[in-house]
Amino acid sequence: MKKSFSATIARFTDLLMDAVCMVDVDGRFVFVSSACERIFGYTQQEMIGRQMIDLVLPADRARTLAAARSITEGQANSSFENRYVRKDGQIVHIMWSACWSEADQLRVAVARDVTAIKQAEAMQVALYAISEAAHASDDLPALFERVHQIIGALLPAPGFGVALRGPDGQPLQFTYHSNADGPAPPHPLARLLGEEVLRSGLPVRITPSTLPYLTAQLRAAAGPAPDCWIGAPLATTQDLIGVLLLQSSGGQSQDSYTDRDQDLLMFVSKQVATAIQRKQLHGSLRFMAQHDELTQLPNRRLFHDRLEMALVRAQRHQSMLSLLFIDLNKFKEVNDSFGHACGDLLLRKVAQRLKECVREADTVARLGGDEFVIILEEMLVPEDAAQIREKIHQVLLAPILLPDGISLAITASIGVAHYPEHGDDVQQLLRYADQAMYSSKLQKVA
Repeated sequence: MKKSFSATIARFTDLLMDAVCMVDVDGRFVFVSSACERIFGYTQQEMIGRQMIDLVLPADRARTLAAARSITEGQANSSFENRYVRKDGQIVHIMWSACWSEADQLRVAVARDVTAIKQAEAMQVALYAISEAAHASDDLPALFERVHQIIGALLPAPGFGVALRGPDGQPLQFTYHSNADGPAPPHPLARLLGEEVLRSGLPVRITPSTLPYLTAQLRAAAGPAPDCWIGAPLATTQDLIGVLLLQSSGGQSQDSYTDRDQDLLMFVSKQVATAIQRKQLHGSLRFMAQHDELTQLPNRRLFHDRLEMALVRAQRHQSMLSLLFIDLNKFKEVNDSFGHACGDLLLRKVAQRLKECVREADTVARLGGDEFVIILEEMLVPEDAAQIREKIHQVLLAPILLPDGISLAITASIGVAHYPEHGDDVQQLLRYADQAMYSSKLQKVA
């Protein structure tokens, strides 16, 4: 009768969506209900006699054993949570309600799979964190570094990269790529995977099980035992702007990406794409507000900001700073003779040549019309600025080719002011350089 009653109870437990488990004093399963196979991936026969702790995610084993000892000592627990590794390598989140049966010398527990709830919570946290990072990050690399951290909390992601579509059909440009050791050049497979995702507009996963379904080029590059990868498209409502890539180490089943991981990354990639688009838009608007539309040089507002900061640095380091004020000679005649389109092209060519005359750290700006200014920092002696002035005269004399076979050689009048010799603030230096430029122009006219 007792055996028949126990069999009846076992059949009833098989009706439950939650799993019922019994573990002996040695930590081995002695009974599991049929729901265990759905939750853990192992059959009842595979679990009976197996050590419970062997199925627990290694990171959770110490606190799981501590909870088990507490239950064995008579302290029931109705809300203990830990993570198990399924037979297929996926990680499942379990909420346990457990007690100790003194008569049977068994821990009796009911296990509920709360993975979906945990994933939903994690995605909400990730969504908020990505949105927060988009507002807090100063630039795209800083944003991508934070996104790497956010995704790494959801999925194995020692390798992470973001590649954006290049302009006018150019190759993918890796704006960010990092591995377990920090920033690193993109893995050779990363570019091929990114190009395939960009071509198809669909996610692509590289694992041992997906190799037969990949393109021949990807299979050849991945090899027979590849690391595991997921490439997810970065798509906005208007366009496909790039690819988000994850790389995990191969050889361990729990590091092999699954359909669930791919779905989660697709969700995240949509939020990342929106954040990138917003950051690019803000960057574009900020650039437009600070730069001359025609030449892409800093405009008057940005020039004044940079000159003020340069003066602060010069004062702090007690160094010399030079300011060059440049006005093109007879530029109006170019517009009158050849039209404003040719005049605009001439200004763009002049802007490019001026930039080639100075260092990367120096500033070339357009104040408006045919007036340009250059800030030269860390000048040792006034003669350094004089050499750059002569270099500008020489490069502008070289013929500039315009449409319809027009070739022009332009000249310029250049005034130079030095800090602290000619002034210690923005207005004083500008006034002196402007007057020096007009003196130079009058000499040429004379």
